[in-house]
Amino acid sequence: MYDIVIIGAGIIGTSIARELSRYEAKILVLEKDNDIANATTMANSAVVHAGYDPVPGTKKAKLNVKGNQMYPQICKELDVPFRKVGSITLALTDEDVKTLDELEEQAHANNVPVRRIGREEILAREPNVSKEVREGLFAPTAGIVGPWELAIAYMENAVQNGVELALNSKVENIEKKDTGFKITTSQGSCEAKVIINCSGTHADELNSMIGGGAYIIKPRAGQYFVLDKRVGNLVNSVIFPCPSREGKGVLVVPTVHGNTLLGPTSTQIRDREGDETTKEGLDFVRKQVDRIVGNIPFDQVIRSFAGVRASSDREDFIIEEAKDCPGFINIAGIDSPGLTAAPAIALEAEQMVKGILKNLLPNKSFNPNRKRVIRFEELSVEEKENLIRENPQYGNIICRCEKITEGEIVDAIHRPGGATTVKGIKKRVRPGMGRCQGGFCEPKVVEILARETGKRMDDILYNDPGSNILIGRTKE
Repeated sequence: MYDIVIIGAGIIGTSIARELSRYEAKILVLEKDNDIANATTMANSAVVHAGYDPVPGTKKAKLNVKGNQMYPQICKELDVPFRKVGSITLALTDEDVKTLDELEEQAHANNVPVRRIGREEILAREPNVSKEVREGLFAPTAGIVGPWELAIAYMENAVQNGVELALNSKVENIEKKDTGFKITTSQGSCEAKVIINCSGTHADELNSMIGGGAYIIKPRAGQYFVLDKRVGNLVNSVIFPCPSREGKGVLVVPTVHGNTLLGPTSTQIRDREGDETTKEGLDFVRKQVDRIVGNIPFDQVIRSFAGVRASSDREDFIIEEAKDCPGFINIAGIDSPGLTAAPAIALEAEQMVKGILKNLLPNKSFNPNRKRVIRFEELSVEEKENLIRENPQYGNIICRCEKITEGEIVDAIHRPGGATTVKGIKKRVRPGMGRCQGGFCEPKVVEILARETGKRMDDILYNDPGSNILIGRTKE
């Protein structure tokens, strides 16, 4: 029997797994997909919010601010790209100025440092924003991060510290037992003393398996554009419009890898995995970002995508033990600012687990530092030369756009919880993320995956089961 089973390997499930790996406990993470961070964590704005937007006194407010403060140390320990670039919320109208007043008050209530800045300072910092700007609210503690890279790093470190990971393991039933729970998955069954439900848009479905019904997930879709790196200096900070009832609005966001994100929309949908883009949605993004940033080069869009976030029928995060089912912990309704709050949510889950499993002992061999990731392009010339002498695979460039080497791809395959698909490689070391979107490197990535995993090339998937890139040899 496992002490703890965590359901879901997105940013929330993986952050909790890593936090609980500090204890001597038998822990399993179940994930229905064939990789870590395949859903909401893979498709979001990648912003580490300062914390002035959530309503004071809510879990969102408390955990946003605490999570923001934890990011620099966690990203250092886990070797994940993170930059504190600050954010500016723009006021273009008299009504917007009133909204800035309200946000400034909320910032003070949430203990978030902010500063009102005038038009001249805004244009000096961000020369491409709308010339109609009147004022802005500058939040220096806001940042940007690689969200799926962080979730993967969390999981790698958790596995290093003894946590088990089971992919392709969709939970089909949960049965309450005298000593805990029996969990039936698509791969078999297991038992646990404690379950932590971090299953995102499916959280209420799992909660209903144990007789729940305390909340309903109402998924919302968000669509985005990605701009090529050649326009990476379009903005220097995260640029927000003034928020509305629908959310934080359509943003312009620099990424940690030099691209620019435009989006998202915010549309309630029925399909819990409805990650399709639409002409209407992308046209809406284009129209909204043109209001706050001028001269956006839409001819430099290299990709569009959509993500689904797990909003709920409550106005706050759901972090609680099921009332009629002791030992079943719901971590649900984690929409924005869930990415920012994830480290702090993990601490909340830790305290809840310690309240249930009274005799948890520290893991004396716990190591908070993930094994170093080699990023070849970031090395000095001398470091590159030494590395190639040690392993010639680092001298073979596979992805020309992102300058990713064969050695980096092989490393991504063999790390804990390593990549088994083309998208898995893309998430970990970025071949296919550049201008050609895999047009040059994808066949070589398939070849390397097949060689390193001992599979046929036509068995290699892009992502989900059935997404085979090749269907057979032409000469057979």
